[in-house]
Amino acid sequence: MNNMKKIGLTALAASLVSVSANAVDISGGASLSYNGGNGGQTGNPWSMNDGLTFTWGGELDNGMTVDMNFLLDSGDSAVGAGIDNRSLALGLNNGGTLTFWGDGGSGVVGSFDDKMPTAYEESWYTADSPNQGHSTNNMFYYTHAVDAATVHASFTPASGGSDASSLELGAVVTAVENLEIGFAIGEDNASSTAVDNTIMYAKYTMGGATIGVQMNEADSATTGDEDFTAAGISYAVSEDMSVSVGKSKINYEAVGTKAQEATGFSASYTMGSMTLAGTLNKIKNEGTAGSTGAGNSKTDSSDTFELNLSFAF
Repeated sequence: MNNMKKIGLTALAASLVSVSANAVDISGGASLSYNGGNGGQTGNPWSMNDGLTFTWGGELDNGMTVDMNFLLDSGDSAVGAGIDNRSLALGLNNGGTLTFWGDGGSGVVGSFDDKMPTAYEESWYTADSPNQGHSTNNMFYYTHAVDAATVHASFTPASGGSDASSLELGAVVTAVENLEIGFAIGEDNASSTAVDNTIMYAKYTMGGATIGVQMNEADSATTGDEDFTAAGISYAVSEDMSVSVGKSKINYEAVGTKAQEATGFSASYTMGSMTLAGTLNKIKNEGTAGSTGAGNSKTDSSDTFELNLSFAF
């Protein structure tokens, strides 16, 4: 425990002289999945995922808090076992939370990429996703709730082939009962070609039903522009069961590239710590931006499905 205190003190400030630490909390889960359909899946359709999340936290003398979190995941390491997500969060009393993501973090644009209600997966699951913005390792992420609004900001210093840092900003407003409105903007400078992202969405809840619409724009300095539109509705049949349907479309600027259109149906049922979920997605012109070249041709249509049984402990 003393070593943990020294690490926390060194990272935060020499003037913070002590931490009231809590015991390490361990949570985890495992899942079994079956993937099928005519979407080009090959090989064994069965797979599993598992992970253990370790969380350690404490309070500083000045009332601020510090929390360390990392995920031990066997599915995201070249050797089959390794530390995946890693973060260090500093609670600034009433000033929000500043998190440093050493690994596995998502920037504001990536966190807002598709906010449509769903019981399990997005409508475009297994196909091309909307632009993810700048989500990378060694990134700062700040959140702060003020009345009916929560502000978000992510920042990554310049690295790699870029000579500029990446900054993304967002906000979620719930001033009107049952209505959630969100927007995000940001410039992705992960490479020498900057991409400006803009996101707007709205969701409205009526009893057990939630409906939503969203529009994203990704403007590239070259010819990689993308426009994403989506709509979805989910319904809580009971406290344990939910169903949803969603549609989305990605328009590509590249000449000769058809728009990707997707329709997805999802359902989930929870029994204590066990959840059975599934999705059926129909994708037209499945592929990635600019995939008209040799070796990257889009398929006209594909149907894919996934069944997932997960356990939390």
